[in-house]
Parts: sequence; C-alpha cells; structure tokens
Amino acid sequence: MGEELPKQYLMLAGQPMIAHSITALCTAPEINIVFVVLAPDDDYWHRYDWSRFGDKLQPLFCGATTRAGSVLNGLRAAELEPDDWVLVHDAARPCLSQAQLARLIAEVQDDKVGGLLAVPLADTLKRADTGQRVARTEDRKSLWQAQTPQMFRSGLLLQALRTTFDVTDDASAIEALGFYPKLVASDPTNFKVTYPQDMLLAELLLQRKI
Repeated sequence: MGEELPKQYLMLAGQPMIAHSITALCTAPEINIVFVVLAPDDDYWHRYDWSRFGDKLQPLFCGATTRAGSVLNGLRAAELEPDDWVLVHDAARPCLSQAQLARLIAEVQDDKVGGLLAVPLADTLKRADTGQRVARTEDRKSLWQAQTPQMFRSGLLLQALRTTFDVTDDASAIEALGFYPKLVASDPTNFKVTYPQDMLLAELLLQRKI
C-alpha cells in the first residue's frame, strides 16, 4: 500500500479499516464472539475505542508471520470446542455486508465440511510467460475467486492448519485433508483492499452504507 501505517488501520469513512470488518461481524446475531488476531507487538490497537462492542470483541495478541500461522495461533488461544463453527475474515475486506454474511451462515451451518464466500470469475484469464507476454488463455469455466469469511468447524480447521502450512486461505488447508468446501455465491463488493486505488472504491461503498 506504500503507507507507514499498517493497512488495517488506514482510515476509511471516518474509521480505521479494521473497524468496518469488526462491525459487520459483531452486528451479526448468529455470531457469539469476535476474536481479532493481532501481532504481539501491535501498538495501534489500543489507540482506538472499541468499548461499543463490549465483551463480544476479544483481541488476541498472538499473530504469526503468515496468515495460516495467525489463524492457527488464534484457534489455539480461543480454546473453542471442536464442533464450534469458526468464521475467518480478512480485516482488509471492510465492505462485507450483513446479507453476504447471513447467506454464508445459512448455506453452510448444516454442511458436513464448511464453506466460503466466493465469486464466479467473469474476466478472461491470461497466463504470462517469463517475458510478461501471453503464454495462453486459461479456461475460466468453473473458476471462482475466493473471499472471506470462510466457515469451518474449529476442530477440523485446527487439524488442517496443523498439517498444512503453505496455504493462502483456510479452505486450501481443508482441501489438503481431502475435503470439498462449499462455495457460497457472493459479489465483488466484498473485495480485499490490496492497492492504493482500492481505498477510493472502499470509501465510496462504505459511504453508501452509512
């Protein structure tokens, strides 16, 4: 992002980015508690007032150097029951809507494996060669772009992350155990803020929700 401030604390619609993700999760009546996994040396968290969320919000200062490691540490620290449902969400997806969240929970809560929000790919995909020229066009049929939250039983996710380390999302760890997570249709508004220009789009979307 080219900023000195960690991305999750950049201001969006008058609040740090992470506050929008927290609000979406804490507002959902189906969710009992929201754990925020933070770096052990995070000096920014206490600069903001989180009291409006009460005891439903619990910070855990046990983050690791990778996403998978942070989720694993968070699961261990939370000490959940193996059958408890866990929804893992990116702080950098501040535009998650209540409708998207409710759809995920409704479609996955009776599933034997779990699932995730995702969007069918609409763009044509090009694979590049080493010279950054098109090597070939990939068939986008049946391809989906993964989003978060991703929803799995605590025990299964803990087992998956203990045995699979090199993954970029939780569903990949579940897949490595031989399971097939359910894809729940979302939409592009639940995008991950990655580049500086994404901040403007997120700001516009959040302003419309306020």
